[in-house]
Amino acid sequence: MSHTTVEVAYRPTQEAHKVEITSRDEAGDPSLSQALDPDIQNSNRSGNDVITDSPDDSVSSPPRPKRSKAQIATVMASLCACVFLSALEITIVSTALPTIAAHFASDSGYTWIGTSYVLAHTASTPSWGKFSDIWGRKPILLIANTIFFAGSLICALVNDLSAFIAGRAVQGLGAAGMGTMVNICISDMFSQRDRGLYYGLTSIVWAVASGVGPVLGGALTDQASWRWCFWINLPITAAVFLVLIFTLKLPSPQTPIWAGLKAIDWPGGFLIIGGTLMLLLGLYLGGVYEPWNSATVVCLIVFGIITGGLFVLNEWKVAEYPVIPVRLFHSWSSAAAYAVCFFHAYVFMGVAYYLPLYFQAVLLAGPLRSGAYLLPFILSITITAAITGVYIQLTGKYLPAVHCGLIIMTLGIGLFIDMDLDRNWAKLIAFQVISGIGVGMNFEGPLLAVQTVVPTQDVAAATTAMSFVRTLSTAISVVIGGVLFQNEIKGKKQMLADGLGHEMASLFSGASASAHVDIIKTLPPDAQLIVRKAFFQSLDKMWIMYTIFSGIGAFLGFFIRAHHLSKEHETARLGLDKKEGSAPTENGVVGGIANSQDHQLEEMVGDNIRLRQRSS
Repeated sequence: MSHTTVEVAYRPTQEAHKVEITSRDEAGDPSLSQALDPDIQNSNRSGNDVITDSPDDSVSSPPRPKRSKAQIATVMASLCACVFLSALEITIVSTALPTIAAHFASDSGYTWIGTSYVLAHTASTPSWGKFSDIWGRKPILLIANTIFFAGSLICALVNDLSAFIAGRAVQGLGAAGMGTMVNICISDMFSQRDRGLYYGLTSIVWAVASGVGPVLGGALTDQASWRWCFWINLPITAAVFLVLIFTLKLPSPQTPIWAGLKAIDWPGGFLIIGGTLMLLLGLYLGGVYEPWNSATVVCLIVFGIITGGLFVLNEWKVAEYPVIPVRLFHSWSSAAAYAVCFFHAYVFMGVAYYLPLYFQAVLLAGPLRSGAYLLPFILSITITAAITGVYIQLTGKYLPAVHCGLIIMTLGIGLFIDMDLDRNWAKLIAFQVISGIGVGMNFEGPLLAVQTVVPTQDVAAATTAMSFVRTLSTAISVVIGGVLFQNEIKGKKQMLADGLGHEMASLFSGASASAHVDIIKTLPPDAQLIVRKAFFQSLDKMWIMYTIFSGIGAFLGFFIRAHHLSKEHETARLGLDKKEGSAPTENGVVGGIANSQDHQLEEMVGDNIRLRQRSS
């Protein structure tokens, strides 16, 4: 009677995690010794095999440092401040734009002051996640913070329009990094189950900042100076920088700068930046500053789309470390989650940006009062996002919130079509609350739906892609909404001319119609009514468009699949040594089966293990 004992010793090496599998007969002579991928030890357990794992056999993430509640609160407060500043600068200058443009004596500056920030913010978003994969989360977040500080300082000090626009672009660059890195840091700090709560907090901050931006900008411009829209960023940014240095504890791969620079997907970065800039510029210029069929607009849009296609091809076939891996979109569920994020952000920004225009142009509210009128929308988002985050953390389910939220959001936006020309408090509050509830329920779900189906090493890329989709969507929303509104208001030119005269009518029927809303109050009552009707009817068509987009998002939401939200926390392997589909080693170097011969060896040894079991 003889038997064979199979011992499996799992020992990490410089090249890869390996499993030494040794088969011995009763005399103890080794008859088989090979190295395998560690996963085989589970798949080959059968009968009475004796499997002994060495103490260092775990391929799970290194233990995360324990954080006290005070440390978590401090870090989250700093991360939320980053989100607040990033979102605030998108809208804070909207009410200060006329004053800023007048200071620089430039009509064209009116457009580029806001556009430069959005373009830089959107185009640079995809690169930040890959930078953090190479050099670590904390240093990249601090660099983004510093860039934002520098941009704010430039805007607060300069007296030259070109330098000011450049400062706004620098701000957008830093804000993109801060907003993206906050979500990635949260994914590194907490398990999937807990992330819903913390993403809910950042969503609340993002919504509040977007809503109060125009009000704060108007108040600072009226009571102090428009430059305070930028001075206000400096102490907050500096404080956040110092707090993060001492409290944010995340692993760093210590990648050499030159090695990291060589590993960056430079073609992909330039393609996504160039394609985004061309597409958005074409949309910004079309129908307002240039005809839609002009060579400038057509070339920008067409070449922007072509460049986007080249970017996809580069990420798919060429890049070793792609900015946005194409594999993120392979499943219907992930693709639907990204699409839902696009339409959700599109609708939210449309309401946050154009509802104050309704308050000021139709209801004749000033900037501060229009901000007060927007409170039902902001508060309902805040409360609902908080409740949704807690719900996800307690139940581990995100799909019910996604479906219900999208349907309620569509209902609420559709109700805006029934707004009145005069102030109707019941509709004003109820419609905003309904739409706000729907919007608030969908900040966390789409992101979690993507993070649950990608491997840990792709979480940063998936999060970055979601941030890019969101920022691109908000930029397109403002542009498309503005183009639709301006085309509609141009159609009212004759009606305005009959009641106001051609000179006054030109102020309210051109590209800068929304910049002259403060003049409406100074008109006689009859003239006020004509202008209010023109704005009201033009905005009405815009709400129809946003309702359609919301409905499309609600439909696509049903393609998202539910996945388990793990309570276990895994830390992503950072640096240049991680490859797709491979297992991490003790020092971060990633191995795996390098070629077909190794794979055949794995199968052969697996078969031998099964055949050489204890027998009588």
